[in-house]
Amino acid sequence: MAEKMRYGSNENESGNVDDEFNNANEELNPEDIYRVYMEEIAAIPPCSEEENEKLLGEIRSGNKAARERLIEGNLKNALFFVQDYINKGVPMADLIQEASMELMMLADEGFEGSFEKLLESRIRVRMEEIINDQKKETDIEEEMLARVNVLQEVSKSMAEELGREAKLSELAERMKMTEDEVREIMKVTMDALSMSKINQDLQS
Repeated sequence: MAEKMRYGSNENESGNVDDEFNNANEELNPEDIYRVYMEEIAAIPPCSEEENEKLLGEIRSGNKAARERLIEGNLKNALFFVQDYINKGVPMADLIQEASMELMMLADEGFEGSFEKLLESRIRVRMEEIINDQKKETDIEEEMLARVNVLQEVSKSMAEELGREAKLSELAERMKMTEDEVREIMKVTMDALSMSKINQDLQS
C-alpha cells in the first residue's frame, strides 16, 4: 500500500488512488480519509531542503532513484497543503490525486531553488483551480436542472391550453429560447430518465 501511495502506482504514475484502499474507506468522512493517508505515509522519512537540492541535481543527471526519493520524501508536505481545501466541494481522493500529480510533475522539471516553497505554491494554485472548476460545473448542473423543471411545467401548461402536446417551435417561443436550446434540455431530461430506469432495473 505505501509503495502505491508514494508514487501513484507501480504500474501507472498517474497519481490515482489505490482502488482497494479507496473502497475500504468510502464510508469515512474527508477528515478521516485525510488522517488515514497521513498515517500511511508517517513512516517515510521526509526530505530536508538540503536533500531536496541534492536529489534535484541527481535527477538532472538522469538518476531515477533520486526522483523516487524526492517524491516519497515530499509526499507528506504535498498532502499537508491539501488540508486547507477539505470540504470545499471536491472529493478528498481527487484533492490527494491532484497534489500527488503536481509533486511528480515538479520532480521532473529539474528547476533550481526551494523545492518545498514551489511545491506549496503549485499545489495551492491547483487546489484553487479544481475547486473553482467544480463550483462552475455544479452551477451549470443546477441551472440545467432549473431549466428542465421549467420546461416540464411549460409543456404541461401548453398541453392543457392546446389540448395536445406543444411543438418544439411553440415551446421555444414560449420559453424565449432557440429550438436547439430546448432540444438540449429535452435530451438532458431523456438521459436522466434513461439512467433512472437503468438504476431501477439493476435494483430489481
